[in-house]
Amino acid sequence: MKLIAAFFRLIRWPNLLFIIVTQVLFYTCILMPTASVGETALQWDTPLKLDPQYFILLVISSGLIAAAGYIINDYFDLNIDQVNKPGAIVIQRIIRRRWAIVWHLVLSSIGAGIAFYLSWKLKNPIIGFANFGCVLLLWLYSTSLKKQLLAGNILISLLTAWVILVIYFSELSISRFNEPLYRSQINSVFKYAIIYSSFAFIISLIREVVKDIEDREGDARYGCRTMPIVWGVPATKMFVSVWLIVLGSALIIFQLYGLLKGWWVGAVYCFIAVLLPLGKILINLRKAGITKDYHHLSSQIKWVMLAGILSMVFFKWYL
Repeated sequence: MKLIAAFFRLIRWPNLLFIIVTQVLFYTCILMPTASVGETALQWDTPLKLDPQYFILLVISSGLIAAAGYIINDYFDLNIDQVNKPGAIVIQRIIRRRWAIVWHLVLSSIGAGIAFYLSWKLKNPIIGFANFGCVLLLWLYSTSLKKQLLAGNILISLLTAWVILVIYFSELSISRFNEPLYRSQINSVFKYAIIYSSFAFIISLIREVVKDIEDREGDARYGCRTMPIVWGVPATKMFVSVWLIVLGSALIIFQLYGLLKGWWVGAVYCFIAVLLPLGKILINLRKAGITKDYHHLSSQIKWVMLAGILSMVFFKWYL
């Protein structure tokens, strides 16, 4: 029982649940309503390529690849974690290192294999090669990129955005793009995919940099060149503040657009659940000074990310 609990801690099951929720909401609240109604109030003349059966496989593939990424990251971060979070170490303390590698290879292989199967069934090579690329990039991140200035932060943010974009690319059919109705509908899906993937990218980048401030002691001891170590904490806090302001400004513009379309409930929700917490995070960031402060900020940012993703629910009625 202890081993099972340790395995679930190792694969970060709350984060995997977050990935599942994100993809399920985008599929059910944006892709399906847009495909069946959309701005033209007409239906596509063929069913979704990404039917529920294939969508479930896509979610499983995403989850397995992410879980494998968490395992390999902890494998290579063992020494750093002994400094930054000694109480949370699983590898070597409960699960042996060689078994961690085995689980990484098994989960990665199954996840990539499912992605290539979907590529074959959906006649879309992007899914298989992109998800296989995610496996390689997560390995590269764990071994070297996370130690470099901004490189690891940007990579993780891009992979977070891909959780949403992969659904759009799975549905995309180049052979039908010359059909006006199909093009209109798929462009609507693309618009919402860009909005939510951009939100996911920026909020993830903010959180990754805040986590670097939190972990700077262990990172510095083992030769990492993260932003707080290279630029210093004050400059890093300024970097995060700028992105918080950019994100907040963009969300205000989107809410004004929503209000013009009569989406009052969604706008009020985003103001209370996303914009106000972002403002509080900005204020708390300026006051933060010790490791515990940055840990709390990281948790707050994660809740804002969840609140933003949950706003997809409103499109179930708006689209």
